[in-house]
Amino acid sequence: MIRTAVIGAGYLGRFHAQKYAQMEGVDLVGVVDLSLERAQEVAKEAGTRACTDIHEVIGRIDAASVVVPTIYHHEVAKMLFSHGVHCMIEKPISATVDEADELIGLAAEKGLILQVGHLERFNPAIKVLEAKVTHPLFIEVHRLSGFKDRATDVDVVLDLMIHDLEIILALVSSPLKEIRAVGVPVLTQKVDIANARLIFENGCTANLTASRISLQDMRRIRVFQPGAYISADCAERKSLIVTRDLSAGPMAAIRPEFKTHEGTDMLYDELVSFVRAVQGLERPKVTGEAGRKALKLALDINARIMQGLNTLKLEVGNQKFGRDETRN
Repeated sequence: MIRTAVIGAGYLGRFHAQKYAQMEGVDLVGVVDLSLERAQEVAKEAGTRACTDIHEVIGRIDAASVVVPTIYHHEVAKMLFSHGVHCMIEKPISATVDEADELIGLAAEKGLILQVGHLERFNPAIKVLEAKVTHPLFIEVHRLSGFKDRATDVDVVLDLMIHDLEIILALVSSPLKEIRAVGVPVLTQKVDIANARLIFENGCTANLTASRISLQDMRRIRVFQPGAYISADCAERKSLIVTRDLSAGPMAAIRPEFKTHEGTDMLYDELVSFVRAVQGLERPKVTGEAGRKALKLALDINARIMQGLNTLKLEVGNQKFGRDETRN
């Protein structure tokens, strides 16, 4: 029996608790949140205990989901690792690369599992992409969503684009050569829409657009490689594979293959994978190292975006971008 807890009873924490409560061989020991009312509400749904102090579960659990705001990921996970607790940390792994490095090092020192919650890796359309992509030359990504008044403590790159950054880094086996990026704040004081162009040393180029102010949702990754085009529609859970035998000459037929995947509970699958990793039955799908690489790339993209914003004279709410040209 694996004893688990959920640290953070917000929007995502509620779902983590529900999934653990459904699993055989898992005992959800408690839900921890600074708000007793919120912890009680989620704990009641999941049939477990509500706590306001993480020390109420430490010593009684083997593993935990860390589903607190990003700025607290390092503090909470470090405490859990120090007490021998395996951690599933929601993405991004931490607020800074240095924090990620410390968590990775501590988990390794203690022999503990550190898995990062990049949920899209459990989408069946992405699994097809992983199986079919061998030599990507060009990748086009659109991740668009309507505005939701949550997760606005981070910008759209760390909120949404980071999903696709982690996937691209897993698909492209080459160092990154160049980053070009632009983005602007629209409805919040953080960047709400962004575009990044990544150029890898092997010649592959990836173009990504992420927006949290769209009127329609879209989560689509298209990959072009010699003799094939593979599209993963993550929102609709559909795949399109178009192939042509380049060695067969100009008359070779183009063969399209359409796949519609059955609905799956990706969060449940992700947490089952985490539990199996804790049991020593498999390796985490997204390791701490993979989460760190995605975080570093996201932060590098944000740095490029801020460089561009700082050339403008722009004010959004209380936040000012660029220099005040009226000052000497």
